[in-house]
Amino acid sequence: MHNIIFVLIIIIPLSGYLLEQYLNHLNSGMWSDKLPEKLRGICPEEEYRRSQQYDRDNKKLLFWSSTINLAVILLMIIAGGFSFVDGVARSFSINLVIVALIFFLIIGFASEIINMPFSWYDTFVIEKKYGFNTMKSRTFFTDYLKSWLIALIVGLPVLGLLTWFYYKAGARFWFYAWGLVTALSVFINFFYSELIVPLFNKQTPLPEGSLRDKIEEFAGKAGFRLRNIYFIDGSRRSTKSNAYFSGFGKKKRIVLYDTLLDEFSEEEIVAILAHEIGHYKKKHVLTNLLLSVMITGLMLFLFSLVVDNPVLSGVLGAGETSFHLGLIVFGILYSPLSLVIGLMTNVLSRKNEFAADRFVKENYNSEILADALRKLSVKNLTNMMPHPLYVFFHYSHPPLLQRLERLE
Repeated sequence: MHNIIFVLIIIIPLSGYLLEQYLNHLNSGMWSDKLPEKLRGICPEEEYRRSQQYDRDNKKLLFWSSTINLAVILLMIIAGGFSFVDGVARSFSINLVIVALIFFLIIGFASEIINMPFSWYDTFVIEKKYGFNTMKSRTFFTDYLKSWLIALIVGLPVLGLLTWFYYKAGARFWFYAWGLVTALSVFINFFYSELIVPLFNKQTPLPEGSLRDKIEEFAGKAGFRLRNIYFIDGSRRSTKSNAYFSGFGKKKRIVLYDTLLDEFSEEEIVAILAHEIGHYKKKHVLTNLLLSVMITGLMLFLFSLVVDNPVLSGVLGAGETSFHLGLIVFGILYSPLSLVIGLMTNVLSRKNEFAADRFVKENYNSEILADALRKLSVKNLTNMMPHPLYVFFHYSHPPLLQRLERLE
């Protein structure tokens, strides 16, 4: 059994890496020297060439980052790196909850050190090269510090509670852990825009005027009560445009990036928000939250069935069974099932995107939404003709041409 699991935790990450490289190869094969006929009238030839190069640069960076991360994981498994970190954590305390927290702090910090240079290169080389990045190095580092602060204030206590549940409740720990994670998920969905976003961006209520009147007029016609309309200073970090919807009930809020306000017409902005309202009206937001809760419950239940098995910690070279080492091994073994679940949720998500587009078609104006989608895709240098298999594995939204075909 020991040898089987050891082989699996080597093969699974390696197989995932090779699958990803194959999908990237298929996707890059969809590019052509000339503008495809299907994109004529949608994307200028110059922008098509820029999007090709942008995609190639991103794929090169992804190749090196994924290769190095894979090499580190395999080295940690084969050379007993996780067992070594476990020993370091145990040298600080005999309290098993504290040991687990120190273990994950070391692993998390090491992961950040490895991946920060790739993030820096992506932001200050690739994104800058194509005119997207507006972030200063100070903002880059303060964002990292704030993310770590959130992890320490929120993530560390939650992780500590999960570990404590395991050592106190035994086989039933998954049920208490599920309740905690569910409560946290609901809380974040309600208060994300009020508590998390202000740490990174300035949110300002959309002022009275023509745009606000048009948004509220459409929301009223659609039977959607809306008073919380904000825009944020997304241009501090990037020229890319976006908009999103968050919260439930009285806490529901629509947030626009200031880049969207600068570059899109009022009618196009209303069409984009109508799409987001369509998700809410068709209960996609609530369904996605419930689905996420159920998937988390399944994962925790499966973990509870095997976490006590000493083989999980043993394959990493440890002499003692522990929650944190068991979680590392389980996370790798769970990856294939996670992939299958991810494929299913992507299929559902793409279906929901078509439904939200249809809501705009039925309640506002499909031509205006189509124009906005074209503009977003060209502006953000999106790959408009990805390989179908790449779409199946990675896309939560349908490709542009499919959405335009449905809208038209």
